[in-house]
Amino acid sequence: MSSLIRTASHAGSWYSDNPSTLRSSLRNWLDSVPDSLQNISPPKQNVPVPPSNTRAVIVPHAGYTYCGKTAAYAFKSINIEPIERIFIIGPSHSVYFEDCCLSISDEWETPFGNIHVDRKTVDELNQTGSFSEMSLEEEEDEHSLEMMVPYLYKVFSTKISSVSIVPVVVGNLDSNKERYYGELFAPYLDCPKTLFVISSDFCHWGSRFSYTFYSPVKSVEEKPSENVGYLTGGTSRSLSSKITKIDTSVPIYKSIEYLDHEAMEIISSINHTQFKSYLSKTKNTICGRHPIAILLAATEFLINEKQKPSDANSRTISRHPENVHLAFIDYSQSSKVASQRESSVSYASGVLYVS
Repeated sequence: MSSLIRTASHAGSWYSDNPSTLRSSLRNWLDSVPDSLQNISPPKQNVPVPPSNTRAVIVPHAGYTYCGKTAAYAFKSINIEPIERIFIIGPSHSVYFEDCCLSISDEWETPFGNIHVDRKTVDELNQTGSFSEMSLEEEEDEHSLEMMVPYLYKVFSTKISSVSIVPVVVGNLDSNKERYYGELFAPYLDCPKTLFVISSDFCHWGSRFSYTFYSPVKSVEEKPSENVGYLTGGTSRSLSSKITKIDTSVPIYKSIEYLDHEAMEIISSINHTQFKSYLSKTKNTICGRHPIAILLAATEFLINEKQKPSDANSRTISRHPENVHLAFIDYSQSSKVASQRESSVSYASGVLYVS
């Protein structure tokens, strides 16, 4: 029986379809990552590269020209040695649904070669009755997972034949469903041989995204009564009324940075409820908010789990909750927005690990 292969549909447009060119680009970005890193949002802490026990990474999924350098920070933070199975979890951009979808494919194509899908785990998840499936055409239209795969192939190239992926596309979930899927994925996240890759860009700013929030302060909790709101030309999302002028000492791109750094700080606290509250207040257009929320819910569940693994030497989240860290290690923007006519997308790389 022949394998069903998901083609690399965005190769040649979102990233190079030439293996040599692509390999060189990825290598240069990975080599540019410093040997020692620090969490860029509180709590400030040094982050080893890579941590000995990486549980998950948060990675941007734009074209590599825009986010390839920032994405390298996350991929450089993966300790590949123990990993055999990789969950790739990203948002749906083109199909609306209210659950999660599993891949129907047997292999995913990259310019370097194919990566096998872990059909055993996919079938196991399907048996829960909690997942739908996309058509192959819908799978190939979605870019949020595909943009992870060439980088993963490069990073795991020395052991690629012993690694398989579990692609999961996340629909529009409410808080209860995020927690449900978080608890469902928790045992996999706690497995030392499994890595989670969470695909998400951060703020999409500009009238073309119907989001022009502006604030001259670093936290929405500190927002004053004026000069905070949606700049004329954007769509008000009930946070406040529209405003027509900005604080000249805080350009728009800096306001976007404040907004994203507040999100990163809250995500780093591993608190699902606080993250949902932040999104409710700011309406920040983080496209992978549901995948990130699932990761937070899964990690919280493991940290608070009463039943600990029997193996006292296993360096898992549930066994060592006091040593769990979620750090953001790089941040960038597609452009520095200076006027209301401009737009940008933000990118951040994060790593969840056990020290």
